[in-house]
Formats: sequence, structure tokens, C-alpha cells
Amino acid sequence: MPTVGMGRGLTFAMAAACGLAVANIYYNQPMLGVIGHELGDGLINLVPTATQLGYAAGLFLLVPLGDLHERRWLIMLQFGLLAVALAAAAVSPSATMLILASVIVGAAATVAQQIVPFAAHLAAPERRGETVGVVMSGLLCGILLSRALAGLVAVQFGWRAMFWLAVPVALAAAAWMGSRLPRGAPDMQLSYPALLRSMVALWREFPALRLAAITQALMFGAFSAFWSMLALHLAEPRFGFGADIAGLFGVIGAVGVLAAPVAGRMADSRGPHGAILIGALLALGSWALLGLWTSIAGLVIGVVLLDFAVHASLVSNQHIVYALRPEARARINTLFMGTMFMGGAAGSAAASQAWALAGWSGVAALGVICAIGAAGLQIFAKR
Repeated sequence: MPTVGMGRGLTFAMAAACGLAVANIYYNQPMLGVIGHELGDGLINLVPTATQLGYAAGLFLLVPLGDLHERRWLIMLQFGLLAVALAAAAVSPSATMLILASVIVGAAATVAQQIVPFAAHLAAPERRGETVGVVMSGLLCGILLSRALAGLVAVQFGWRAMFWLAVPVALAAAAWMGSRLPRGAPDMQLSYPALLRSMVALWREFPALRLAAITQALMFGAFSAFWSMLALHLAEPRFGFGADIAGLFGVIGAVGVLAAPVAGRMADSRGPHGAILIGALLALGSWALLGLWTSIAGLVIGVVLLDFAVHASLVSNQHIVYALRPEARARINTLFMGTMFMGGAAGSAAASQAWALAGWSGVAALGVICAIGAAGLQIFAKR
């Protein structure tokens, strides 16, 4: 059975590895000012975009390989590639070199998306939601805490130190996964081009996948709208805070990660659909709060509720999609996460326009619209 050896220790190891992997795509964001000061090139502003594009490419080109190759070996190989790319970023003499290294960092960091479906594969069916929830907690902690860590290290030791610090961490994660993960034989025998083409058929075949992916894209759009505009909002005269305080909100938002295992257990015992709807309604309430209660207290409570809502919805939607076709979990994960990240990118872009037009009130209105869309999809689908 695939569940052999999937205890709490292995679950924690996979959660930690996910967080350590995904954190690498966010380290550069709070360090842009420091990097730009040293390299003195306007192209530095393209580094976060290059990293995200690399991550998107990795989602669609590397993650499906989990259905084609032995997963343990693939995870170790991607962590090794990540270490090499981080070292290249650390020694980059120019913005161009750093941008190229950042593309590879982003692509290799999708090793986190190899681990999550593998955890679903290894878990017993009656505990799959809880297991995925715990692993996703690690991934989400990596996202939320990475900016605060990078900002601190960059201020104290310089931006190159952060990338050098991440190199042995990636190598240690590769060794850790190699020692803990069981071998995961591939479930399919396809050529690589056929593997990529098959994702189109999977998208068409499963309405539940489309519903889950689009719902989560709207939820992640609401999530990204907040985080992309938070620093600008905190810099307004009413607050007058800098990027360091914005980074600390990631630590506060990490409280919402507790939703992931709770939602997973709920999905196991009562089904995932109720948790998804609750998450969408909670996101709606959080954005209403963020728009109306314009104080630090309102921001703190609102971000905890928003993170809780998005994470609960995410784990519950994953519970649905990972059960659709076990032998195609890597490709299904690609479609689900790829759609979600496109929603996040759209949310960030729309938030920039909303900010330009109406400030924080416009961003809050955008968040409300995204949450209403997610809740409406779930209500309509149920009826």
C-alpha cells in the first residue's frame, strides 16, 4: 500500500521541505532596494517578475514529470538544481545575470509542487485531507515568513548573504528528502510531449477540477491584492510605516496557516465543499472589514481572517482534485496550481489599477468582488 511509512515524522519533513523550497521565490522582493543600490541597474525591478515567470514555467514543464519519473529522485534533483541557481544568484555581477539565475530559481522551487501531490499519494484516503493540510501549512509558512527573513538578513549582512544562506538549506533539504521519502514509482508510461498534451484532456474531462481551480484563482486573487498593495497602504501618511513593518505582517498572517490542517480534517470527516464555501464567505467578510476598519487593528484582524479563509479553501479544493485520478495527480496539480497562480497574478495587476483609481478603498472593493465570485461559483455549482 502507498500509505506505508506515512507517519507524522514524514508528514512534518515534507511540510518543512515545501516551505524551504517555496520561500526562495520571495526572498528577492524585500531586498530589491539593497540589490539596486549595489548593482545600480534599473533592470533589477524585473527580478521578482523573472522569478515568478520561472515558477510558472516550472509548474507547466517540470511538475508534470511527477507522473512520469520516480518522485523521490525527481525531488532530490530539483533541490540540487535550486542550490546551483541560488549560488549563481549570489555571485551575480550584473542585473542580467541575476535575472537569468532568478528564472532558474523560480523553476526549481516548484519542487514544492512535487512534494504536495506525493504526500496525497502516500496518505491513507481517510487522512488525505489532514495530511495535505499539514504539508500545505509548511508551504504557506514559507511564503509568509520568507520576506521577513530576507529583509532582516539583507539589512544585517547584505543581499548576497541571503542567497548563500539558502544554498546549504536547499542541499540539506535534498538530503533530508532522500533519506525520508520512499520510492514512488511512476504511474504512467507516456512520452514527455504526450504528457503535456494530456493536461488539455484532463482539464476538459473534470468539471470538478475546473470549478476548484477557478474558485481558488479568485481566492488567491483576493489574497494577492492585499499583499501586493499592503506596503503602499502602510506608507500612507496615516500610518507612515516602512517595508520592515510590512514584512512583519507576514508573521501575523502566518496565524491563518492554522486553517490548513483544520480544513483538511473537516474535508476528511464532512466533505470539502462546506469548507470551501465557508472560506469564500470568510474572505468576503475579511475584505469588508479591511475596507471599513482602516486602522492597524483592522489590518491585523483582517489579514488573519483573510489568510485563514484562503488556506482553508486551498486545502479543501486540493482534497477534491487529488481524488479525481490518482495516477495523474502531478498533472492535475499543475492545472490547479497554475490556474491559481494566474489568478494571483491577475489580482496583483488589478490591485495596482484599483489603487491608482481609488486607493485602499478600491483595493478592498476588488477583494470583495473576488470573494463574491468564489462564493457564487460554489453556491451555483451546488444548486
